[in-house]
Amino acid sequence: MTHLPLTVIGGYLGAGKTTLINRLLTEDHGKRLMIMVNDFGAVNIDAALLANASDDTLELTNGCVCCTMGADLFMAVGDVLDRPVWPDHLIIEASGIADPAKIAQVAQTEPELSYAGIVTVVDALNAEVLLADPQIAPQIQSQLDVADLIYVSKADLPASLQSRLAQSDSVPVLTQNADIAPLLWDLQPGAPVSTPGHAHFVHWSADASQVMQRDALIATLKRRPEALYRVKGFVAAPKGAWLVQVVGQVVEVTSVDTAPQTSLVGIAVAGSLDTNSIDQWWHSAPLD
Repeated sequence: MTHLPLTVIGGYLGAGKTTLINRLLTEDHGKRLMIMVNDFGAVNIDAALLANASDDTLELTNGCVCCTMGADLFMAVGDVLDRPVWPDHLIIEASGIADPAKIAQVAQTEPELSYAGIVTVVDALNAEVLLADPQIAPQIQSQLDVADLIYVSKADLPASLQSRLAQSDSVPVLTQNADIAPLLWDLQPGAPVSTPGHAHFVHWSADASQVMQRDALIATLKRRPEALYRVKGFVAAPKGAWLVQVVGQVVEVTSVDTAPQTSLVGIAVAGSLDTNSIDQWWHSAPLD
């Protein structure tokens, strides 16, 4: 597998996102899912399906895994991509007040991810009241505007709400009794969604087969260009290799016995940095 599909599940507070996630975790759809949630409080896994549990991970007998997102989305996604065996699909639950489009942008910053769409969950019992509230309506409408699929929970879709949700023929609207899983896997959303202020990114890669000492590598990573906020990969070490994980101010370098390929990849915001500048920084690194 060269790309891991990423789907974001969004929706306002209490819309039914976790209920949908419970359903995806337990249904017999044949996919090994990795689902990231903010906490395990509402996740209800049948004891017979639970293979193993820790403070931040639930492993199921059907091959699915549910984990907490943690404070840093990029670090959490990086942990998934560093697993020796990837899941078939990565699903991230956005908090009720989050912009799912901003979370989906991680698919642009990680070359190993592919954008598989945004599912916005709508509470059929309360949506019309919430959409009539001038304080709440803009938040809910923005979540609907970026949806590639709308899932109506808790009740059948009222006719009065249907016209509000049917923004485009290209956005399917499913009710709670619909078989959502097959449509999720086959959803073709096109390019990742854009939002106001959306940043485009520069992708950089470089050979890292020259041996480096750990202290010199860490010092080099810390003095990287400020706009290069994501770096990951393997660097040759005197013995084995260094696993590099850099997100923002966090720089992690750990020893591993072997590496699939000694190379680094990086992400920078377009307009603030180009690949030539990143190359100059990397080639100035002291070698052993």
